[in-house]
Amino acid sequence: MPDIPWLENNDDRFPDVELALTDPDGLLAVGGELSIARLINAYRSGIFPWYEEDQPVLWWSPNPRCVLYPDQIHVSRSLKKTLRKTHLKVTFDTAFNDVVAHCADLRDDQEGTWITSDIMTAFQQLHELGIAHSVEVWELADERLQLVGGLYGIAMGKVFFGESMFSRRTDASKIAMTHLCRQLQAWSFNLIDCQVHSEHLQSLGTIMMPRSEFISHIQGAIDDPQNSLWNEK
Repeated sequence: MPDIPWLENNDDRFPDVELALTDPDGLLAVGGELSIARLINAYRSGIFPWYEEDQPVLWWSPNPRCVLYPDQIHVSRSLKKTLRKTHLKVTFDTAFNDVVAHCADLRDDQEGTWITSDIMTAFQQLHELGIAHSVEVWELADERLQLVGGLYGIAMGKVFFGESMFSRRTDASKIAMTHLCRQLQAWSFNLIDCQVHSEHLQSLGTIMMPRSEFISHIQGAIDDPQNSLWNEK
């Protein structure tokens, strides 16, 4: 792997995102602790952590970036039918830690998870500060509500930085994303960062945006003093 900058724990600055590698796409820096200040600076700069338990922290800013405009989410005919008739219940910020834990569970095609114990602790702290948020999908079974889907991420300004989602029932994660988009539209949020492409995300209407355009977009949306965070709505 080519030489990349190593971050010190006492310095929350990052290299310019234009210095990120093209192979692997977007790898920008290594190391540093997951402090609240560093994480906030990272997301404001279009950077996110993504690594496994046995690795140092890896910081990424891929080009292009996978994004979704809340008002352009694609809701298929079958999903519309499910949304009309579903017995599932959707809530916000009622089980953040549980959603993160479910997202961290290994899937059949995974050998490891990038949601490490340090990531979980850091995002729990961000949630306590009103910066990280979750959407939960519940199913009533045996007279008890069970968590069957959801997602979590960070709200800054009028941008939601999505981190991960999970689904234990058909379309549960899509239901969570649809409700998120509806709520973000009501709050005049203008972009969801989905980080990297997947077929699942593409089916929801994501597009690929050049990194320079993405950085310009989030800086305007986050730095606008008229914007307020999710928990202030």
